[in-house]
Amino acid sequence: MENQILTLVTFFPLLGVILLMFVPREKTETIKVLALVMSVVTMLLSFWMYGMFDPLANGMQFDVNTPWISSLGINYHLGIDGISLLLILLTTILTPLAILASWKSIRTAIKGYYISMLLLEVGMVGVFCSLDLFMFYVFWEVMLVPMYFLIGLWGGPRRIYAAIKFVLFTMFGSLLMLVAIMYILFEYQKYSGVFSFDMLKILGELPLGHQQQLWLFGAFALAFAIKVPMFPFHTWLPDAHVEAPTAGSVILAGVLLKMGTYGFIRICLPLFPDATITFLPWICVLSLIGIVYGALVAMVQKDVKSLVAFSSVSHMGFIMLGMFALNLEGLEGSVIQMINHGISTGALFLLVGMLYERRHTRLIEDFGGIAKVMPLYSAIFMIVTLSSIGLPLTNGFVGEFLILLGVFKSNTVYGIIATSGVILSACYMLWMYQRVIYGKITKPENEKLTDLDWREKAILIPLVLLIFWIGIYPKPFLDRMEPAVKQVLAQVSRASTVEAEQAAPLNSMLETPQTEPETVTYNADGDSHE
Repeated sequence: MENQILTLVTFFPLLGVILLMFVPREKTETIKVLALVMSVVTMLLSFWMYGMFDPLANGMQFDVNTPWISSLGINYHLGIDGISLLLILLTTILTPLAILASWKSIRTAIKGYYISMLLLEVGMVGVFCSLDLFMFYVFWEVMLVPMYFLIGLWGGPRRIYAAIKFVLFTMFGSLLMLVAIMYILFEYQKYSGVFSFDMLKILGELPLGHQQQLWLFGAFALAFAIKVPMFPFHTWLPDAHVEAPTAGSVILAGVLLKMGTYGFIRICLPLFPDATITFLPWICVLSLIGIVYGALVAMVQKDVKSLVAFSSVSHMGFIMLGMFALNLEGLEGSVIQMINHGISTGALFLLVGMLYERRHTRLIEDFGGIAKVMPLYSAIFMIVTLSSIGLPLTNGFVGEFLILLGVFKSNTVYGIIATSGVILSACYMLWMYQRVIYGKITKPENEKLTDLDWREKAILIPLVLLIFWIGIYPKPFLDRMEPAVKQVLAQVSRASTVEAEQAAPLNSMLETPQTEPETVTYNADGDSHE
């Protein structure tokens, strides 16, 4: 059973899709309950997997490697390390909460909506556990279809524009990634005489020249940068967030953006270490621009949802900057901040959605003084806001502190610029909160607002608990990711001496982590040994 746990977690929502197909569309309550139950069972399976995961082990765990299309070297190959484990947990926790958040707001094509939600979960989990490049690409593309429909069918007034823009941006990057994958396939076939899409075999065996790495890194990085999204590829994100239904925004911000950062960690850094060093200053500069630009644009937004959307551009810049500090603190901070951003920003979108269900407006000027009529809502909104700006004892502080520690250790100037993003974040989030929650009630409609009901409490309380758990005691999460983070750094450290010398001004960015990473290699079966 242990060897099949990943298959269960990945494809159990698909069983829900099949069952929903046989439920008459008129039985809306049955459809909702069935979708919720299937997503909750998937979450419980992921908790079971978390309990079985060995935090001290190097390499991939729960490895499943079965031939699929042998003539092309395509295998059904799944496995996870501490990084992918945490992202799978984030996915399986947010999905049932998003489904529960849709209980009253979705009134048309209900059956199709919940089928799309479960299919989306399959695609997201599949990306995080695929160790075969072909499977990785398939899951990456599968995710596009349900998200397109979630935005295009159940979104706002400009939903068609936002959905098409989302697909076009993502497809452009995906096609470049496909070209790079095919190039790697044929290069490996020249080298070994056999076709293989196996990430671990390619990582351990395929020698790539400097120019090859540059082109391949560029193709993969563009696909991932669009998904993150990094400046200047971010323009699809605000449209998609604003027009998507609440649950779509939660999944989009909470999980889909992390597929881009995960791609950098899983593929770009270990497979193309020389190119990582070469592109490092460009990535860092674009990340810094994203941090400051996203914060400044968020500050002038009149729509609360649009403000949260632009805050994601700033926060994802932080994650990318920590990752390319290329030290233990920065990379660990980057991974934990992926989880934190999913929790905090997901909660913000849920809170905005709950307010929209009551007032059917998201304009900041239409609110004010609602703390008087919605005290519990206001208290939870304050906790999530403080988490988003990184207040100590909340999850956001842990991630931002580790990232800034890693960045300052690598480049002081970058650290100073990044810190300005923290200050700007506090400015626009607290200003928004003050205008929405405090002051006098100037709109008669706000006097009749009702506080959170039991369903909304059930959605928000788990996220609040996670905010404080990670903020007060992040050790279980850091322990599980540390071996994987050290392995990624060990792979990057193998970059050629010549390339390192050419990047002399950036040598400080490549300091060896304080804890020396163990070098781990993989055999053909995907097992690891020192």
